[in-house]
Amino acid sequence: MINNWWNGSTDQLAVCSRSALVELAAVLPATGRFVVARLDGTRMTDADHAFYEFSDALLFPGYFGWNWDALSDCLRDLNWLPADGYLIVVDNAPRLLSSSAEDQHTLFRILSRAGHHWASPLGQPDGKGVPFKVLLLCDRDEEATLLRQEIACAVQNMR
Repeated sequence: MINNWWNGSTDQLAVCSRSALVELAAVLPATGRFVVARLDGTRMTDADHAFYEFSDALLFPGYFGWNWDALSDCLRDLNWLPADGYLIVVDNAPRLLSSSAEDQHTLFRILSRAGHHWASPLGQPDGKGVPFKVLLLCDRDEEATLLRQEIACAVQNMR
């Protein structure tokens, strides 16, 4: 599943247990400029820490507003990090925003919307979509299954 995810899937978010991991080189295309940001879910158990980690990892500009709308805006802009694709890897994903299911769903919706925004050729400089993918890593298969269910619920509520 993960080997074809970068180019062959319309899913913006993917959940992977560590037992199923593949090399990053097998996921990303062989050429191009890519931003790969690695975050840790254990450091993002609440919204404020999530904002900080995303801001730090993706070098958000000083005008970042430290709220969900600002996170959404920055993830759909990223003009300060021009690339042919973006990959966000979140280690320990089940701990991500574990203090609030509502915040976790909000983040999943924001990440999914950002991925759809980047995938659309409209408004892109070259008139073609840019991959924006989020890989959520779990220690156990059971955690991965539960997280997939949470994402499905959050993304379905987006419509």
